[in-house]
Amino acid sequence: MTATRPAEFSNVSVTPVNNLPAHDATALTQGGNQALIVLNEQVYNLRITRAGKLILTK
Repeated sequence: MTATRPAEFSNVSVTPVNNLPAHDATALTQGGNQALIVLNEQVYNLRITRAGKLILTK
């Protein structure tokens, strides 16, 4: 399945691999297309593109 809009991501089933945590990108962005992620006091921007791809930038 290829998602083309963020709303379609909720239909994707995720099977955890090696007990790694799985996070829904639309939940992280609260239904929008961007979210900020903080790691060690550094702020990163997570963006969902119109093509349904994820981009993470510092």
